[in-house]
Amino acid sequence: MSILLTGASGYIGSAVLRQLRLQGRDVTALVRSPEKAAKVEALGAAAMIGDITDSELVTELAIASDGVIHLASPGDDSSRDVDDSFVTAVFAGLEGSDKRYVHTGGIWVWGSNPDITEDSPRDAPPITAWRWEIEKRVLEAQGVSTTLIAPAIVFGHGAGIPSIFIAEQDGQGTAPAVQLVGDGSQHWTTVHVDDLAELYILAFDLGESGSTYIGASGENPTVREIGEAAAFGQKLDSRVEERTIEETRARLGEAFADALLLDQQARGSAARIDLGWEPNGPSLLDELRTGSYASKG
Repeated sequence: MSILLTGASGYIGSAVLRQLRLQGRDVTALVRSPEKAAKVEALGAAAMIGDITDSELVTELAIASDGVIHLASPGDDSSRDVDDSFVTAVFAGLEGSDKRYVHTGGIWVWGSNPDITEDSPRDAPPITAWRWEIEKRVLEAQGVSTTLIAPAIVFGHGAGIPSIFIAEQDGQGTAPAVQLVGDGSQHWTTVHVDDLAELYILAFDLGESGSTYIGASGENPTVREIGEAAAFGQKLDSRVEERTIEETRARLGEAFADALLLDQQARGSAARIDLGWEPNGPSLLDELRTGSYASKG
C-alpha cells in the first residue's frame, strides 16, 4: 500500500513527492500523460496514468491506498466541479476506513485581513468563492480522517506567482522597471514550497480529523518590497512602477488581479503548535534579491 498523491508532477506536488520519497514512503501518483508519468517515476513514485475526473479509477486507487493527498487542480472555471467530483470519488473509497485525506485550499478565501487565523471569517474573492462548499464537506466527513491545508502564496526555485515580477526585456536586451500589482501597498503572506511540502506530510501523519492549517511562514512583505527585491535581483536598481487597479486587471485578468490585490498577513502559528512545523526556508525577499527569479531572456 502507498499514499495516493495527485498533482505530483506540479510545482507543489513534486516538492511533496520528493520529501515523501526522502522519508522512504511509497507513493502512487495519478498523472494524465506518459510524460508526467516519466517525471514522477524519476522521483521514485509509481505512476498511474488517468484523470482525477475518472471517478471509478479514483475510488479504486483510494481503496488501495494508505490515504490520499490531493493537490491537483485545473485552475480554471472547471475547478469547482472537478474538486467536487474528486472528493465524492475519494470518499467512496475511504469512508468507514478512517484513513487520512489531506485536501488543498488557499489563503485567498479569508480576504483582506492583517492577522489571518484558521478561525477568521471568510471573505473570498470570486476566484476562490467556490471553495467553501467543498471544504465544508471535507471537514465534516464521517469515517474519513480529513485535514485542509490552505497555502499562502507559494514561492521557491524561481517559480510560483512571484515569477510575475520578472521584467520583460525590450528589443535591445534592456529590462524596464518591474511592474507592481496595484500600488504595492498590500501585504502578501508567503511560504517556501519546500516548507509547505513538509507541512503536507506532517498534516497527513499528525493532523486531527476536521482540522485546518494555514501554510504561512510568517513572512508578510508588501508587494512594493517584493517588487523592489525582484528588481534588485534583476540588476534593475530596485526600479518599480505602480499600476492602477484597472491596469493590473488588464494585465493579469480581473479575477486573478483582485486576489493579488488583497492585503493579507498570517503567521501560521497553529501548524507550529499542533504539528511541530518549522518553516526554515529562505524568505521570498531573499530569494528575489539573489536573482533566482531573474529573467533568462
